[in-house]
Amino acid sequence: MKRTTRTATSLAALSLGVATVVLAPAAAQARPDTDCMRAGLAALKGEEALPSVAASGLPISTAVALGVEPREGTDVGSLPDPLPLSVVLADHRAGDDSLFIYPWC
Repeated sequence: MKRTTRTATSLAALSLGVATVVLAPAAAQARPDTDCMRAGLAALKGEEALPSVAASGLPISTAVALGVEPREGTDVGSLPDPLPLSVVLADHRAGDDSLFIYPWC
């Protein structure tokens, strides 16, 4: 019984290792858009909103007032409102896969 468990664990680890090797080149090509994220942080600082957003999140209405538009297919009603800063920054890094289109990116 122990040998079967050990073999299954070894096979699972091998599969994970192969998947990592196969996927690594694709992941290396898809880099996060850190320039967009930095521009978003600068926009929040320029509006003197960064401390408030860091503490309480970014209301979607505030983002829209700053010129942010939902990307086609984004269901804004399903998103938390306000958006946590971590989500806002991650969305900026997502590039063309982001939920929103940012005028500064």
